[in-house]
Amino acid sequence: MRSDIREGDSYTLERLVEEKYCTQRGEYRIFSTPDLVLLLEETAMEALAPRLSDGQSSVGSKVEVAHVAPTLLGQRVWCTATVTLVDRRRVVFDIEARDDIETIATGTHERFVVDLDRFSDRLAEKSSAIAQTA
Repeated sequence: MRSDIREGDSYTLERLVEEKYCTQRGEYRIFSTPDLVLLLEETAMEALAPRLSDGQSSVGSKVEVAHVAPTLLGQRVWCTATVTLVDRRRVVFDIEARDDIETIATGTHERFVVDLDRFSDRLAEKSSAIAQTA
């Protein structure tokens, strides 16, 4: 990881709430919590991506979110990830998601920067272990 990621850095990602991101509640199609979590992870990943060295990526390790208001099918959502801590490979974000009316979610998200070659080796070992137990 390059050293230019700093506390206070933020990134915002916008999403149109399409049918594929919705669940049914009564007569309404609303933005689902699992898709909200995916959005907050994607926002943090995009925030880190330009700051990673070649051969690096990031993996999520922790999500704490309060989904406090519904968003209807067709509304737009803006998710902002703000860096609150950088500790070697660990990066922690405050997350806020809003639709065009109100705040819909707040929380924190933690990611670790990984070396893709080492991470792939670890996945290969795990895959081999699974194959041996089958």
